[in-house]
Amino acid sequence: MRIIARKFLEAAQRSHPKARAPLDHWYRVTRAARWNNFVETRQTFAHADQVTVRSRRTVTVFNLTNDFRLITAIHYNRQEVFTLRFLTHADYSKDTWKDSL
Repeated sequence: MRIIARKFLEAAQRSHPKARAPLDHWYRVTRAARWNNFVETRQTFAHADQVTVRSRRTVTVFNLTNDFRLITAIHYNRQEVFTLRFLTHADYSKDTWKDSL
């Protein structure tokens, strides 16, 4: 999968140093993946979830430890993953992030 954008992940790592290892792991695994659908994504990341946001689009949320959530848009037909938001679990639980996507 092509990940857009690496700089987004690097900024998240700078803001949350505790997330460095989980983000690196997610990046390496996702970069090597060739997912064709969400079922295949779940085979790799069992705790990934699909969530419908306010725009009625579906995003994929990856649980990176109990502390962090990575929100993405996966375009399986183009083999691209767009990184949209990186949140602490507390911020994710507020659900306000859904209104801006």
